[in-house]
Amino acid sequence: MSDLEQQFTAFRQRSDQVLLGYIAELPLNQSEMVAAMRHSVLQGGKRLRPFLVYATGQMLRLELNSLDAAAAAVECIHAYSLIHDDLPAMDDDDLRRGQPTCHIKFGEANAILAGDALQTLAFSILADAPMPDVTMRDRLAMLSELASASGAAGMCAGQALDLQAEGQQIDLTALEQIHRYKTGALIRTAVRLAVLAAGESGRHLMPQLDHYADAIGLAFQVQDDILDVIGETEKLGKRQGADQQLGKNTYPALLGLQQAQQKAQALQQQALASLQPLTAQGYDTAVLRALASFIVERDR
Repeated sequence: MSDLEQQFTAFRQRSDQVLLGYIAELPLNQSEMVAAMRHSVLQGGKRLRPFLVYATGQMLRLELNSLDAAAAAVECIHAYSLIHDDLPAMDDDDLRRGQPTCHIKFGEANAILAGDALQTLAFSILADAPMPDVTMRDRLAMLSELASASGAAGMCAGQALDLQAEGQQIDLTALEQIHRYKTGALIRTAVRLAVLAAGESGRHLMPQLDHYADAIGLAFQVQDDILDVIGETEKLGKRQGADQQLGKNTYPALLGLQQAQQKAQALQQQALASLQPLTAQGYDTAVLRALASFIVERDR
């Protein structure tokens, strides 16, 4: 197992434990709705967004217990978005991470409610959970950042643009706009939450880390589109070719497979270049650099 895989495992286990703790404290804990929340949050996945919170925070020399709330909150938002994205009114998917999607397992009404509840749980965690060494000013900035990235100025805007583009031929600029909102906004916010938790010592690094996050966020989507063409259902945990069958606008569809792969590689290099000034200042960027490579080399 590589060092990066060990880090993924450690951070995934930590964020899962934290999330389980918050869900265990909810009232009506044995209800179908809470079971649906638990299923959707803990059904696997890479935990990329919590990983980015922890890895960026460690680079900025923060203790992990100051990052737990942010890592859990951003994963709650991500999980809620996947529940709603899979619904019949949206992508109508029946498989997620190799398991039945939330509405298939628990019914559409419980899936909608579970998504709503995970969204609000994210802000409850970020508002109330212990965050040692994080000032109230920085906590409020983190709340504002997550709200902006999750709603009409971020992820939801991307979802709306994606739905609007279905059945239409769009150009590369329009496709990148969709994914900078739909996928990229929450990835950038995962990095920003750690930066904001670090306070003044981290804020001056925001421009470089924004460039890094923007590059890996778009690279992640390009690689997802590539895997929809060449990946295996068993590894992907969802139906291979689903985007093609739905006639979705993807990078391979617009650019061709080879050019899409070249674009992913170019974005990886942009991400690595954005970290060079931080490395020169003495920050340990090894994990973030390894992540940029992993994103375009993964097969799931």
